[in-house]
Amino acid sequence: MGKQKKKRNKTYHGADASVTRPVVTKISAANRNKPQQWWFEKKRIAKPALIATGVVTAVVWLIFELIRLIV
Repeated sequence: MGKQKKKRNKTYHGADASVTRPVVTKISAANRNKPQQWWFEKKRIAKPALIATGVVTAVVWLIFELIRLIV
């Protein structure tokens, strides 16, 4: 087994190198009441949970109605 070649860890700065664009951080300032602020912070968790709860409720209701029609 021969000597391993060292991996390059420097960035390429040649003529055809990709241009690094500055990172833009968007900050929004808003005066929200407590429920709005809670929704803004927990939206990513609460939205799928509410959708799943709605779907489960609809399925349970449909099964209940189907059983009621049969019996």
